[in-house]
Amino acid sequence: MGNAIRLEPGDTIGILGGGQLGRMLAQSAASMGLKSHIFCPDPSSPAFDVSATYTVAPYEDIEALDRFASSVSVVTYEFENVPGPTAAHLDAKVPVRPGVKALEVSQDRLFEKRFLSGAGVAIADFAEINSQDDLESALSSFKGQGVLKTRRFGYDGKGQLMIRAAGDVAGAYDKIGAVPAVLEDLIPFECEVSVIVARDLDGNCAAYDIARNHHENHILKTSTVPAGVSEDTLDTARKMAEQIVTGLDYVGVMGVEMFLVRDAGGERLLVNEIAPRVHNSGHWTQDACLTSQFDQHMRAVAGWPLGAATRHSDVVMENLIGSDAEAWQSVLGEPSARLHLYGKAEIREGRKMGHVNRLSDRTS
Repeated sequence: MGNAIRLEPGDTIGILGGGQLGRMLAQSAASMGLKSHIFCPDPSSPAFDVSATYTVAPYEDIEALDRFASSVSVVTYEFENVPGPTAAHLDAKVPVRPGVKALEVSQDRLFEKRFLSGAGVAIADFAEINSQDDLESALSSFKGQGVLKTRRFGYDGKGQLMIRAAGDVAGAYDKIGAVPAVLEDLIPFECEVSVIVARDLDGNCAAYDIARNHHENHILKTSTVPAGVSEDTLDTARKMAEQIVTGLDYVGVMGVEMFLVRDAGGERLLVNEIAPRVHNSGHWTQDACLTSQFDQHMRAVAGWPLGAATRHSDVVMENLIGSDAEAWQSVLGEPSARLHLYGKAEIREGRKMGHVNRLSDRTS
């Protein structure tokens, strides 16, 4: 589908997925005079509360997809596991931004790593794994240690297994389901960081500051900005992120997750993985930047110019997971805090219910 279409205020953007990211995208669209049509199979999707229109149907329902496509000017998505045939079917009828290629690359860790290598960014050594024998052979090259990950459908720590010692090797391939996988070299990193980057229809890029991320039970708990890295590292991170979105001819916002390594060679970054969508570690931009990641994504998807990614405050974003959300009243009492709740009907352990951004004066 021709990808040069640019929207006018009042036009409708279709969003695949009705979770909290879709909800915040729809809110941003509305603030700029655009409408949203959410397509999601879950009838209790929190994004439905804030969208002009919504469709409840499976992603494989061709008739429903056709009706959806006819009602929107462009389509985007809030999660990277959109079925490939769904995206391709829509792309033949209406522009899909980011494009189908970004989904194909990000849905398969082997494809992703090959793409990243070709894009010229630093990553950990890796090997393709299709059997226990492959695993044992690759481990001999990685000093007996590594992270075994399924090629598809892994998130929040799912679909991966850490191998640190000889006792972890036996049966490891079966433990991840005996499915196609990759083995990554085990990196002695100081912390995980991420960069949110945007690219518009004309190829212009805007990258935000690095966030330092802290996980609990494999789920992001906090993102802190500034991240305590050098100016050179900040500049390198932005350039790497821009190389990636340019290599994909990408339109929209992407989250680029990286490892920060400090060793005898100094401070360096290795790209871990990419997420072709707005990203949890970019929620801090809602209150600490002139343009949030959600506004930025909808600008790009609409074919509009990008906003400034300038940060005006220091910030710590905290995810409210499960019962954390019950503290909403105390958060509202904090003068420097901004509360964002996702409108989910049921609190469940491990479920992201909202987040809070705690601001302070910019120090660097």
